[in-house]
Amino acid sequence: MIIAPRRVGASAPLAAASMAAVGRTASLAVAALLVAAPALAGPGDLGGSEKQPVNLTAIIMFFVFVASTLGITWWASKRTKSASDFYTAGGGITGFQNGLAIAGDYMSAATLLGLSSMVFATGFDGFIYTISFFVGWPIILFLLAERLRNLGKYTFADIASYRLDQTKVRTFAAMGSLTVVCFYLIVQMVGAGQLIKLLFGLDYAVAVILVGVLMVVYVTFGGMIATTWVQIIKAVLLLGGGTLLGVLALSKFGFSLESLAAKAVSSHKAGTRIMGPGTLLADPVSAVSLSLGLVFGTAALPHILMRFFTVPNAKEARKSVFYASGFIGFFFLVVCVLGMAAISIVGTDPQFFEGGKVGGKLLGGGNMPVMHLAKALGGDIFLGFLSAVAFATILAVVSGLALAGASAIAHDIYARVIRKGHATEAEEMRVSKLASLVLGVLGVVLGIMFEKQNVAFLVGLTFGIAASANFPVLFLSMYWKGLTTKGALWGGIAGLVSAVTCVVLSKTVWVAVLGNAAPIFPYEHPALFSMTFAFLVTIVVSRLDGSETAKAEKALFEDQYVRAQTGIGAANASNH
Repeated sequence: MIIAPRRVGASAPLAAASMAAVGRTASLAVAALLVAAPALAGPGDLGGSEKQPVNLTAIIMFFVFVASTLGITWWASKRTKSASDFYTAGGGITGFQNGLAIAGDYMSAATLLGLSSMVFATGFDGFIYTISFFVGWPIILFLLAERLRNLGKYTFADIASYRLDQTKVRTFAAMGSLTVVCFYLIVQMVGAGQLIKLLFGLDYAVAVILVGVLMVVYVTFGGMIATTWVQIIKAVLLLGGGTLLGVLALSKFGFSLESLAAKAVSSHKAGTRIMGPGTLLADPVSAVSLSLGLVFGTAALPHILMRFFTVPNAKEARKSVFYASGFIGFFFLVVCVLGMAAISIVGTDPQFFEGGKVGGKLLGGGNMPVMHLAKALGGDIFLGFLSAVAFATILAVVSGLALAGASAIAHDIYARVIRKGHATEAEEMRVSKLASLVLGVLGVVLGIMFEKQNVAFLVGLTFGIAASANFPVLFLSMYWKGLTTKGALWGGIAGLVSAVTCVVLSKTVWVAVLGNAAPIFPYEHPALFSMTFAFLVTIVVSRLDGSETAKAEKALFEDQYVRAQTGIGAANASNH
C-alpha cells in the first residue's frame, strides 16, 4: 500500500490501503490490501513531487520483462484449450508454484514502497502495521484452503451455492466478486498510472493504457497459465530484489539488527519514540475493526480465493498457503529492515531531499525511501531494476483481478445463471475473453477518469464488501448446517449495504470527498460493524426460514461435509 508518511505523534489514527494515487487534499494507500488514510498528508503523484529523471536501466529492464511475459503468454495460449485451463491452469500448478503465485498476488509495489515508507516515518507503528497484513493467512490455511479446493471448481460462488439455490446465490456471489474486483481494479489502475508516471516519466494516460492493454493480452490469450507464471516471475524478482537490497543495507551496519536500530534512533527526529507505540492503535474500536477487515477481507478476495482451484488436490492447496505464508512473512520482515535502514541512510543524505535540505520533502514524495535506498546502495542500475520490478508487480495484480472478474461473468452469471449449466466450454471461454476485454477497457477508462480524484474510499469499500458480504456467506456455507438461501441472500445484502453506508458516512467520504464538516459514522473501518451485522442477519433469517426448500438445503449439508473433508467427487464434478 502506498502510504504517505505521517508525523510521529500525529493525533489522527492511521489507516492504509494498497496502491497509490490521490488528489492533492488526501492520500490514497493501496495494495493488496487495505483501507484508506484520512489523516495522511496528501500527495498528488505518489507524494506530490515532480517526476524522477528517466532511468535508462529501468526502461531497458521494463522492456525485457514485457517481452518475456508476452513470450510466456504465447506459450500459455498453446496450452489453454479448455475452460479448466483458462480458469485454473487445468489444476496442474504445484503447491510451491501456487504459493509463489499467491505471494505475487499479495505482494505489490505498494507493499514494497508503502510499508517501507511507513516504517521509515513511524518506526514501531509501521512494523506493527506490516505484521498485521500477515495475520490473515492462518485463517486461510486452517479454515478455508482445503475445503475451497474440495468444494469449488472455478470460483468461490461454486462453494457458496453448493447446496443452496444455484441461480440466486450464484448471482449474488458473482455480483459481490465483481464489485470487489471492479473497485480494486480502479484503485490499482490509478496507482499504476501514478507510479509509472513517477518512475518512468511516462504520461499518466499512456501508463494506464499500457497496463490495461498488457492485462487484457495476458488474460485473454494466456488465461490462468500465463497469469500464474507472470505472478511467479514477479514474486521471484520482488523477493530477490528486496533480499539483495536488505543484505546490502545490513552490511552497512555489520549485519547487526541492534546496530541498525541504534543508528535509526539516533538519526530520526523522533528519537527513541520510533521504538514504541504511537497512535496507530490508540482507538481500540478502530484497531479491532481494521484487524477484522485485514483478516477476513483478505480471506474473501476473489482473485486470492481463485488460486486454490489451480492445484490438483487439497494437500497442494494447503502447501500453497504454507509456502505463500513463508514468502510473504519473509518479505514483510525484509521490508521492515529496509524501512529502518532508510532512516539513517536516506534520511541523513541531502541528495534525496528537495533543495538538498535534510528533513524536508523527499524527492519523488513520501513513498520513495526504498527507491532512494536502492540508489544509495546500488546506484542507478539497482534503482532501475527495482523500478522495473515495481511495474511487474502492477501487471501481475491487475491480471489476477481481471481473470477473477472474467470468471465471475462467464462461469457464474453466463454459464450457470443465464444458460442454466447448458453452455459449452467454447461458449464459456468466448464470454470469458470478451469479459476480460470489457474489464480492461473499463479499467483504463475509469483509471483515467479518477486520475485527480481521492479514491481512498474505494479501498475501504473493497475490503468492507469482501469481509462483510462475501466472507460470511462463504464461511457459513462451509461450516454451518443451518444456512439457507434466504439467510445467505439477506445476510449478504445486509453486509453489502452496511459496509457501503459506513464508508460513505465516514470521514473518508463524508468529509474528504463530500466536504461535510464532520463524519456521521465516527470510524474509518466498517468491518467490525458491517461484518457482525451480516453474520447476525444471515443466522437469524436462516433460523426463521422453515420452508421445505430450507429443510432440503440443510439436509444436503452432510453430503457437502463429506466432500469438504475427503475431496470425493471434487476431481470430476462439473456442477453441484
